[in-house]
Amino acid sequence: MRRAPATAKLNLALVVGPRRDDGRHEVATVLQRLDLADRIALEPAPKLRIVGFPEDTLVRRALESLAATAGVDPEWQATIWKRIPVAAGLGGGSSDAVTALRLANETLAEPLSPSKLQELAAELGADLPFFLVPGPQLGKGVGADLTPLDLPQDYWVVLLLPQGASKTSTGDVYAAFDERGGADGWEQRRDELGSALAQIQRPRDLAAMPRNDLASSPLAEELLSLGAFRADVTGAGPTVYGLFHHRREAAAAERELRRHGRTWISVPTWYG
Repeated sequence: MRRAPATAKLNLALVVGPRRDDGRHEVATVLQRLDLADRIALEPAPKLRIVGFPEDTLVRRALESLAATAGVDPEWQATIWKRIPVAAGLGGGSSDAVTALRLANETLAEPLSPSKLQELAAELGADLPFFLVPGPQLGKGVGADLTPLDLPQDYWVVLLLPQGASKTSTGDVYAAFDERGGADGWEQRRDELGSALAQIQRPRDLAAMPRNDLASSPLAEELLSLGAFRADVTGAGPTVYGLFHHRREAAAAERELRRHGRTWISVPTWYG
């Protein structure tokens, strides 16, 4: 049996542009792994079986795709232990799928190359390739064109999933973005993100990046009032995050925010 963590991710910035010819949107996003993680175990089985998380579809699709590409039968059982909240903007489903994909690839007599795994991951979703590479990344295009970033990692992250919040489908979130003319000024915001990234040396410098174009929350303002040096929504939401210099401040904010929903304290991590 092979086991590995499947880490959550933060969109530390998410700048969204116009709809492309393929129906998807241009983005520029800063992606950071967190130590909040699901666990994936993979073992041989007579046929493909996913256990532990009945709602899964993406791990199954990833393993089916790998088997078809490698010309083998998908004879694996993947077991999923969930800690990352579902449909919360933290990439748990994508991370699970990529972790299972990587573990299954290691069992092949002729494993696929890293570049081929990247292609398979990108076919399954724009945010999946990120989970195959270490460290923070700048995602461009639809988010799958990745460039490594040298960002500070010495801060604490408070996550809040508001009580009763449910994620609107990503398609609906982007449709609402289009309806309000969200792509206006895209080039300027993208350039502002690039300029801010060029100046980042300390954790507090992350605060200069543009805010999330897709989603916002008044709870981000509360996190700032509790001492966060940056607070925003991750991905299409609904999870809100705050970045803190010290664990004591983060722990105090996490306790205060429990009245609003589920909370976690996490830290950046380089690898899955």
